[in-house]
Amino acid sequence: MNAVYRIITLGLFTSGAFAQNVATINGKPITNKEFMWFYKKNHGGNANASAKDLETYLNQYINFKLKVLDAREMGLDTDTAYLAEIKNYETTLAAQKRASKTSMTYTMVLNEYKEAALMFNVSEIKIWNKLKDDQDSLERDWTDSLRRKYTVKINQNEVKKLAKL
Repeated sequence: MNAVYRIITLGLFTSGAFAQNVATINGKPITNKEFMWFYKKNHGGNANASAKDLETYLNQYINFKLKVLDAREMGLDTDTAYLAEIKNYETTLAAQKRASKTSMTYTMVLNEYKEAALMFNVSEIKIWNKLKDDQDSLERDWTDSLRRKYTVKINQNEVKKLAKL
């Protein structure tokens, strides 16, 4: 596990090509804006955090995004039950008229729901349906294998900048 973090850290220092992105997963950026939106949403709107707190949350967020990527590769995002659930949620969200369909908040909330539903579905397949006693071990093994499968880069400088905001 430490070797993975060393490799990630080494990659960060050798690559300055993803400024304004707090991390990338398999070449897809996680922007500062996206990351901080989720951080604030899940921390009561509080953006005051140490770099260590942000890095801890970022690693949790990366694990979440890796699970979503895995679910998409398994084709779970094309499942008819999933698509119907998303359509229903989108209709409900639009009916609330709290945010226009073009606003960032609407887009972020809808994307978060889509990804959470995928993560739930893939977790059910990969973890809950298995009859093993140690779910934490299964989850850790799964996220470790996803981190080996997909390229993950964390931009430490951007995390530190966000901690100062």
